[in-house]
Amino acid sequence: MSEHFDALEARDPGAREAQLMLDLPQQVAHAQRNSTAYAEILAGVDADAIASRDALAKLPVTRKSELLERQKARRAADPFGGFSTLVRGPKMPRVYASPGPIYEPEGTGSDYWRVGRAMFAAGFRSGELVHNAFSYHMTPGAFIMESGAHAVGCSVFPGGVGQTEQQLQAIAELRPEAYAGTPSFLRILVEKARETGSDISSMRKALTGGEALPPSLRTWFAEQGITVFQSYATADLGLLAYETAALEGMVLEESVILEIVRPGTGDLVADGEVGEVVVTTLNPAYPLIRFGTGDLSAVLPGSCPTGRTNTRIKGWMGRADQTTKIRGMFVHPGQVADIARRFPEVLKARLVVSGEMADDVMTLKVEASPMSQGLDARIGEAIRDVTKLRGGVELLQPGSLPNDGKVIEDARSYK
Repeated sequence: MSEHFDALEARDPGAREAQLMLDLPQQVAHAQRNSTAYAEILAGVDADAIASRDALAKLPVTRKSELLERQKARRAADPFGGFSTLVRGPKMPRVYASPGPIYEPEGTGSDYWRVGRAMFAAGFRSGELVHNAFSYHMTPGAFIMESGAHAVGCSVFPGGVGQTEQQLQAIAELRPEAYAGTPSFLRILVEKARETGSDISSMRKALTGGEALPPSLRTWFAEQGITVFQSYATADLGLLAYETAALEGMVLEESVILEIVRPGTGDLVADGEVGEVVVTTLNPAYPLIRFGTGDLSAVLPGSCPTGRTNTRIKGWMGRADQTTKIRGMFVHPGQVADIARRFPEVLKARLVVSGEMADDVMTLKVEASPMSQGLDARIGEAIRDVTKLRGGVELLQPGSLPNDGKVIEDARSYK
């Protein structure tokens, strides 16, 4: 039995990168021609020149908030805001709504969301039954998992959410081998089964998503006889990364190009540094170019012990949008980046808000080298210029700030 979903997972990293960079300019050109949003966002860009990561990094980042605003502005004419290349009909079998609301189209093709390899890595195999407890209502989560299950040859029971007792009855009688859904609902099912004496012993593996899976909860599931793996997918992009049996970070999906940028900017950070996940997909139906997910993560060194050779990330590490109201004014991560860019000496900056509500103290902690005389005063002037607020400056040696992706830290007391 093969250890991998397909041969792509174990290919030479150089060959993978060459193929991605061959496909990238074609995707950019396709988006410019067939997506009115990207015709505007990428106006004047020579698609043929976007054939390297350096070139890609020069393109603007489009964040979810911007996608929502474009959708709202064009709601009457195009509910997708000009990002979809599809028209309603056979090539758009479903349309979904995520909070906002943001509307997402689904295209055609086997395993449209590319979740099959995550299912396979979690041990799902052809002929098994998957109990799918993601919601089948408005959002795509259930359909994302269902498509992956079908891709590995599984049958699916559409359990959805709620109706716990009926779900337990179905599990006891249908004997599914696997679960797909949130970890919190799986815990509800397990605890209710113990309370009622329901037999769910057939369900020995799970692929979860939509929520963080704390190590303590993973251990608890293992004690109940269920091995749980995590997937990282979004309604906009489909599968981005997935856990393997090694449980060492998450391996990237084969057809996404991932970048890690400093929150509030499009600037790349060094490998290992925490930042915002920015993704370019090769999906022609919904060609998102440098799409900012708003999630924090970091690249892990080396490759997966399972033989999968793609880049690994640490997984979900929090949210990148750290916008904070200070003395009645909103301060954004992008403003912190604007301040830092004004000074070549500044390597990294973190705005810390302390004190109590209505008595805010704002301090910009700055890693700098060299620390020239008067640098703190000049940075203080830039803080006032950019944020319209006064703040202190604390100069630090390189490497002093935590590697957690935070650009704005709210340390105020809310008692």
